[in-house]
Amino acid sequence: MISTSTAALQLTVKLLLLPLWLLSFLGIWGPFSSLFFPYIMNCLAKEYSVKMIKRKRDLFFNLQDFPRHNAKLTVLEIGCGTGVNFQFYPKGSRVICVDRNRHFDKFLSENAKKYPHLQVEKVVSPAEDLNGVADGSVDAVVCTLVLCSVNNVQKVLNEVVRVLKPGGTFYFMEHVVADPSTWTYFFQQIIDPLWWYIADGCCLIRNTAKYLEESGFSDLKVRHMQAPLKLHLVRPHIVGYAVK
Repeated sequence: MISTSTAALQLTVKLLLLPLWLLSFLGIWGPFSSLFFPYIMNCLAKEYSVKMIKRKRDLFFNLQDFPRHNAKLTVLEIGCGTGVNFQFYPKGSRVICVDRNRHFDKFLSENAKKYPHLQVEKVVSPAEDLNGVADGSVDAVVCTLVLCSVNNVQKVLNEVVRVLKPGGTFYFMEHVVADPSTWTYFFQQIIDPLWWYIADGCCLIRNTAKYLEESGFSDLKVRHMQAPLKLHLVRPHIVGYAVK
């Protein structure tokens, strides 16, 4: 539960955001945010990748070891954005890129040209309904900084389980809600309504680990960490993998 003072501050922020709420209600803010958010992320993703590259290498290190029996490794990346994770995929991989925002296409295409050894395919679709991907058809699913902004985390994870081959692996790295005893948690609660508008539907206070624990994976490894980022609001992270 949040305190009365925190609830009062949240209400104040929401009242100040009424103009944005009205623009969103009228269908104006959503398209505007979706158009400009990829340009913001193209800049921020580069800095994030530099800060987190060692942790990403550790996360994806065993992609090279997947038994492929001379077949291509098939990776499905949810919320691929600008394609910053391409550098971690093994040579010859087939990469199915899923993103709901078409405005990332320009940056994704530019990045894909740097990795001609990958077979990149783009699918415009919400993560909750991957109807273009067959059951049990991919070796690995990758999701980094995406579950914070989907509409229904449980539906996304259900789709991940569906499309993975038996023994396939889901790799994740997500910013999450902070420990309730911290000031970061307090400010996350206050800023979250504004953050949703400026970060294209991103949620600061999502307990993603809880959803993972309830998703029926045969094996789940989750590590909580503080990312070395300038913005304290998004420092709390979880990183790990889950096996179907």
